[in-house]
Formats: sequence, structure tokens, C-alpha cells
Amino acid sequence: MTKIARFVFNHFGVNSYLLWDEKSGEALVVDPGCVNESEMGRLSEFIADKGLKPVAVVLTHAHPDHMGGVAFIKKAYGVPLALHSADSELLKIAPAYGAQMMFNIPALEAEIDLSVQTSLKFGECVAEVIHTPGHSKGGVCLYVAEDGILLSGDTLFSGSIGRSDLPGGDYDELMSSIIERLLPLGGGVAVHPGHGSETTIAQEVNTNPFIGEVLEGGFNKPYEE
Repeated sequence: MTKIARFVFNHFGVNSYLLWDEKSGEALVVDPGCVNESEMGRLSEFIADKGLKPVAVVLTHAHPDHMGGVAFIKKAYGVPLALHSADSELLKIAPAYGAQMMFNIPALEAEIDLSVQTSLKFGECVAEVIHTPGHSKGGVCLYVAEDGILLSGDTLFSGSIGRSDLPGGDYDELMSSIIERLLPLGGGVAVHPGHGSETTIAQEVNTNPFIGEVLEGGFNKPYEE
């Protein structure tokens, strides 16, 4: 069974997640936005207290607010960085781009290309990698089908969607990703976004105004789980 924990880090309020296999303790560290000793300490103390064994650090996309703790996690646990290669250019400019937003991001390289490796195993659990371009070219979501868990990064939020006016963004691509790749997962899927509160696919289909604009009768026709 997959367990999940959320941490809210930095001045952008990024949701950083731990996904772990309850049996083995193997874990994925997703979007570690921790930027100072206090925040890094909170994350590492939780990992130690639960006896977790990180096997990879994963970025849903390469925007600086989601990656402040990547270097720390890689060094502390000796794990590879997983990122979709379509965001490789964003990764290269992250130190300079991050400085504009008051983030200190070192130069980083991804060892796992999520355009090639389309699933991540941690213990007996598997997270499917769903490419969802629109917020960035290499944006991905992580879906644990067995437990109905979706980490949506900055693709889909509760009542909103990710910005498409940042480098690599495209509104039409973003909406296509949501409608064609996320909604078919089913209404009961729990959505854990990169910012803000948890929601479900059904909740977003029924109430999200951006989705409602695209789906004919989106506000008047209840979505069946």
C-alpha cells in the first residue's frame, strides 16, 4: 500500500511529497521545495522517524520553486534525479531563473529521463508517469493506480489550473493534458497538487471553471465516478 505525506515549503507555498511503500519503506521524494535548514530538517526528520529509504527524487517539472531541496536529497540519500527530458532546458537555466525568484538553485543533472522511463517503482508500489505538457514542456503527473493517488504537480489545482504564461507553457496543451490524460483516470482519484489543497477528479470536473469551459455542459451535468 502506498502512503503519502505532504510538506509545504518556501515562500511560494510548494507542496512537496513523500510517497512510500508501507511494507518496504522505499520512497520517492517529489518536488522537494525546501530551501533552508529548518525545512530540510523537517523532511529528513520525517524520513528518519518513519524509517524510509528514498530511491529517487522526482520533479514534476523544472521550475525553481519545486526544486530547492533536490541537491540536498541527492547528497543525503545518494539517489538519482528523475525529470522529463523536455524540461532539460529549464533545468539548465534554473540557477539564473531561480535567482530572480529568490531561490538558490545549484546546477543539476537528471539521471532518469521520464520520457523513457515511464514508471517508477518503490518497494512493491509503482507510480505511472503521465506526460502533461502545458505548464512546462516536460511537465508530468505521477499516478499510483492501485491506491488512486495522483500527484498533479502544477498541471491541475483545486478549482484552478497551472499557469501557461511561463517559459515552456501553452494553454491549449495544458487543457488537452487535463481533459485527455487526467480526467479518464476516474472521478474517485485523489488529486494532490503542487500548490493548495487536495481535491478529486470528480470535484474538478463538476466545479473547476477552466474544465467547465471545455466540457460541454460541464456545470450542469454531474460527473459519474
